[in-house]
Formats: sequence, structure tokens, C-alpha cells
Amino acid sequence: MAHIIVVGNEKGGAGKSTVSMHVATALARMGHSIGVIDLDLRQKTLARYLENRLGFMSKHGLDLPTPDFRELPEVEKRLLKPGENVYDRRLSLAVSGLEDSADFILIDCPGSHTRLSQVAHSLADTLITPLNDSFVDFDLLARIEGETNQILGPSVYSEMVWSARQLRAQAGLKPADWVVVRNRLGAQQMVNKKKMGDALDELAKRIGFRVAPGFSERVTFRELFPRGLTLLDLMDIGVKQLNISMVAARQELRDLMNALNLPGVKVDL
Repeated sequence: MAHIIVVGNEKGGAGKSTVSMHVATALARMGHSIGVIDLDLRQKTLARYLENRLGFMSKHGLDLPTPDFRELPEVEKRLLKPGENVYDRRLSLAVSGLEDSADFILIDCPGSHTRLSQVAHSLADTLITPLNDSFVDFDLLARIEGETNQILGPSVYSEMVWSARQLRAQAGLKPADWVVVRNRLGAQQMVNKKKMGDALDELAKRIGFRVAPGFSERVTFRELFPRGLTLLDLMDIGVKQLNISMVAARQELRDLMNALNLPGVKVDL
């Protein structure tokens, strides 16, 4: 069966779609079959990213390694079983339509709590949670005491992940490998970085996730989206020499892919 990767966080602006696109494209470049589903039915950032990619390739006659994107199929209400949720059926059909052909299925969740996101988390073999290096974002994982930064208890997103884990256990499935990715690390604010790092390390022990390095804040990522490109495509489109920021960003992607430790993946980027 395909290994399911879910990229989730109930806060917008954490870089979920950027992480999703780069992880999916990296897997495609390494020769793995990868299917992609975007559950943000309103903004559809990942879907637009892939649409931009197909348009760019068509315009310039390129054939870049590209994930297989699938829309959630529409389902007529008369076909639902009694009490069955229509979104559950739509997601189930999308996943089952990829399972026979894909080594991996990546599901990008919206930056809010939805039924689709909740169900997707229960399907995750690997759960990636991008997190801006800020205690504003940290608050989704846990509540802390303002003066001492002492962790008081899990917060809304962690509780949702816990519920998803319980559903997996009831179904006899292995626990998801939960990886919290520290995104948008800046060069400054070293004191805040250390406080965030210490708090994440402490929380990881308590609620069971791993911490992995993510992407720094770089203009490069914003420039790639309109063309549907990733850091790994630059040489293929004629960029002769990468600047320092691009080289550093590619290394960040390698580090992330290694940290994810996906089954059967030998990182060669």
C-alpha cells in the first residue's frame, strides 16, 4: 500500500504548501511515484502551484518530474451509506484511486480545522507539521506559562492529532510518525530561537513527535510559485549558477528529506 504523508497545521502561513510541493517533487525526482491531494478546497494553494507547473512546462516544452495531482471526486448524495459523511467518501475515493499506482500519497491540509483535515490526519503514516519559529504558532501545540515558558498542557492541534492517533490504534494501524518542522528560521533573534528549541524539545518528549529542520525565510520560495517550480528544477530551466541563498535552500531540502526518513527513500538530490 502507498505510504501516506499528511502535511497539516491549523494555522495559515506556516509554509505547508511550500513544504508539500518540495517534498512531493523531491520524491518524484528520486524516481518514486507520488500522488498529491489538496484539501484546502477554498484557497487551493498546492493545486494552483501544480497548475502553474503544468502551464510553465507546456509553454517552454519541458518535462519536469511532477507529482500526480488528483481532485476530490464529486459524490452524489444518493450513493452515500446511511450516516456516511460526503467528505469522508470523497477523500476515500481520491486516496483509493492513487493507492494502486503510487508509492506515496501526500495530502496537504488547510490552515483550519475541517472534517477533511481531521480524517486525513487519521490516515497519516507520516505527519509533517510546519511551524513558524514563533510562540504564536507554538500555541497550537501547547499552552505555556508566560513568564517561565513552562508547558501547561497540549493545545487544540495536538489534541486533534491525539484523537487521530487513537482512531489509527483502534483500526490496528501503526502510530503516525509525527515530524514538527521548524520553518522560517531567521538569522537574528537567537534568544527566541533557543527558547523555541527548548520548548519544542520538551514538548516532543511529552506528546511524541520529532523535530526536524525546515526552510529559512527566503525570497526564492515566493518567486518560484508563479512558475510552479521548486529549488530542484533550477538547473533544468537553464540556471547556470545558483546563488548562495539557492544553494543553502537546496541543502535545507536535503536535510528535511533525510530527517523525514521515509520508507525506501535514499535521498539523492
